[in-house]
Amino acid sequence: MFPTLKLFQTLPCPEKPHCTRAHCLFSHSSDITQIPVTPVPVDVPKPAPSGTSTPARRTTSAAAVASASIPAKRPISSPLRTAGPSNGTSSSEPPKKLQRTGTSQRPVAVPSGPQTTSTGVPVLRVSAAQSQVPIPVRQAMLKNLYDHFVILYENILRANPTLAGEHALKQEEEVYKKSSKLTYRNAVISSIAALKRRPKPDNASHASVGTEAEVQAREEMRKKVAALRLSGAQLEPYMLSLDDLKKWGYIVEVPAGPGGDKPHEEGSVMTCDRCNQKFQVKRQEDADECRFHWGKAFTSKVNGEKRRVFTCCSRTPDEEGCQTGPHVFYETDPEDLHRRHAFTHTRPPAGSDDTALDAVALDCEMIYTTGGMRVARVSVVDSAGQEIFDEYVRMDEGVEVIDYNTRFSGITPENLGSARLPLASIRRSMDAFISSETIIIGHALENDLKTLRMIHHRCVDTAVLFPHPAGAPYRRALRALVKEHLGQTIQAAGAAGHSSVEDSIATLDLVRWHVINGRKPAPKPAPATMTPSASASSNT
Repeated sequence: MFPTLKLFQTLPCPEKPHCTRAHCLFSHSSDITQIPVTPVPVDVPKPAPSGTSTPARRTTSAAAVASASIPAKRPISSPLRTAGPSNGTSSSEPPKKLQRTGTSQRPVAVPSGPQTTSTGVPVLRVSAAQSQVPIPVRQAMLKNLYDHFVILYENILRANPTLAGEHALKQEEEVYKKSSKLTYRNAVISSIAALKRRPKPDNASHASVGTEAEVQAREEMRKKVAALRLSGAQLEPYMLSLDDLKKWGYIVEVPAGPGGDKPHEEGSVMTCDRCNQKFQVKRQEDADECRFHWGKAFTSKVNGEKRRVFTCCSRTPDEEGCQTGPHVFYETDPEDLHRRHAFTHTRPPAGSDDTALDAVALDCEMIYTTGGMRVARVSVVDSAGQEIFDEYVRMDEGVEVIDYNTRFSGITPENLGSARLPLASIRRSMDAFISSETIIIGHALENDLKTLRMIHHRCVDTAVLFPHPAGAPYRRALRALVKEHLGQTIQAAGAAGHSSVEDSIATLDLVRWHVINGRKPAPKPAPATMTPSASASSNT
């Protein structure tokens, strides 16, 4: 037996009168008659000041404290039946921890967020609970994609520092959406292999720039556009009406006067088209120097202040020009243009044996001369985009060059030195494939027709077909339209100038793109009928 510790000797034996235990643990002394109770401290309210009513004082007996310290037994019941809200009101709703939360649908990954830094590996902004593939795995695959986009874009990253990160995020999202948890890694590896096979782009509009889906969609659209051969019936709804031709500055009838009676203004005083100063017209070797801005003025906001600056140098109109060159002049009045070289209508149809085409795209390059701005190169492609005419134009007798305007025209002295045909001969050569029934496509076509001294009423103008958000007379640049809708870059030669062949093909492709993807224009009134007398003058 273990020795007793006499821990219960201060407590009376509950069976004191009838206890039969030889060595009882409890006390059988007559002095101990009740169980001692340890007092529990109870907070008692402080007495209120005199003159104020006091609530009834709470009294707590030792027995009450003892009974309160022993919790009462409660019947055991199911928590689903007895649990209720914490405010004590009854409710049949199960406890929160037993409620089923979330959605029964398949988790869908949140699209990747934008790159937080301009360069470096992008961060995948995806909820882990909504991604079938572990986030660390996706982030590792994203880094691999980014590294290969950096290698692919090494020639264009300096000008486009965020391009690799943006396309890596898009490519990873494309792969994730079309693959499962088991095929995700292999799909990313296949995408990386495709990136390695692409040629390195030299500009941001190159065919190799973009995600796998973007490159494929662009290539499919390019094939659709290239395969479309436009017919006259398809282009009829897009032709400008006679009122539209007048609205956009087309010359629709031959101006008054004999035409061609004053081909140049050498020695006369004119207003410079560049600096707006008066000057005496001289040929290039004798011309006076002019300081000007070759860019366009636009409104810029700096530190909350609006001001006009030039695109070429960001200088204001009050500051000195950023480039030097000869004084030149530019004429817009139809009668003045008619005096330099006579306007004529395109020839009428020649019957069943006519060689004229249903539609062509045309573009011209111009230079400054003593006879104003004159055409120096003419390029024409057919409705399939095949080049059918490309000639430099020899200046008329007495007309001398002031400025070749190479930055915009691409014309050099060597080019013009090889020209064999003057404008009148160029027009007769164009009669082989253009008649009054041919639809001519161009961008700001009225300028080309003016410099060709051609009057034509069946025209499709991409400057009108793709209007400027501000409306007429504002127009969007051809290179901007081509980059937006075709994903191509044209006129990228910089100071070397444009190519009229490239521009004419780009203009045709824009119309073909619009026929495939754009909204068909509302029907327009039929164009005016050519008068026999006017048509007969086309060969003069």
